Amino acid sequence: MSYDLTDRLVVGVSSRALFDLEKENEIFENEGLEAYSRYQQDHENDILRPGIAFPLIKALHNLNCGGEGLTEIIVMSRNSADTSLRIFNSISHYGLDISRAALVGGRPVAPYLDAFRTDLFLSANEQDVQDAVNAGVAAGIICSGGLPAGAEEETDQIRIAFDGDAVIFSDEAEQIYQKEGIEAFAEHEKRRAMDPLPEGPFAKLLKTISLVQNRFPEDRMPIRTALVTSRSAPAHERVIRTLMAWNVRIDEAFFLGGVSKSEVLRAFGANIFFDDQMIHTDPASKLVPSARVPYRQ
Repeated sequence: MSYDLTDRLVVGVSSRALFDLEKENEIFENEGLEAYSRYQQDHENDILRPGIAFPLIKALHNLNCGGEGLTEIIVMSRNSADTSLRIFNSISHYGLDISRAALVGGRPVAPYLDAFRTDLFLSANEQDVQDAVNAGVAAGIICSGGLPAGAEEETDQIRIAFDGDAVIFSDEAEQIYQKEGIEAFAEHEKRRAMDPLPEGPFAKLLKTISLVQNRFPEDRMPIRTALVTSRSAPAHERVIRTLMAWNVRIDEAFFLGGVSKSEVLRAFGANIFFDDQMIHTDPASKLVPSARVPYRQ
């Protein structure tokens, strides 16, 4: 019988998101593929340091320790098989239960996301993430700069934070704000408060997480979510009613009205934060692992 991924939260992660491969990427960019391949083969027994996505992947891995089989982590990389041994040696060193991989030898990763029933894809390669979002898969470009202090601490509860517009919801309202300003945006959202917002690239992921949460009692909840948005009253009502219409739970919601998101995210203890704008992800990435969600093209 084939292995069924349909009832699991499937996360695809690139090798450069999972591990710190910035030095190796510089070799690739400056000296070419041959030099990169030779370096990886020569250092295949040197354990890589954790990358930005590592704490989230480790926490997702821990969800399966009770035998629930809730998640599946798949390495999805532009590496070829002969340059991947160092990656798998590092996976083994850290005790991660990752046995599946798509190693596409320099080709785009996006065509394989649906084949693996991928719910979330994390990568440092902007084109791969853009292609994933265009294909309807929740995906984020991992922010560079190293892991924030304390990010590697073990946790018994995964904490995921999302922006609203252009992430959980479509960028419909965001476009009005960009073109017409904050007053027109607020009036538009007040007028349409009873109309659910269209789904954005992370709506399906949020719904999948909510289904996982429904399997657990409140005192053993393995995943906690937060909405961290620049919206404020009266634009909050449409958001709340949309989530109710979707029958989706958000554990914490912050309507900040322009207040910086970074300190709220640190207080929440996010294992990862998704936002569509670098003005939010760049400062947040100094405090919590963060990823930018590109607009669908």
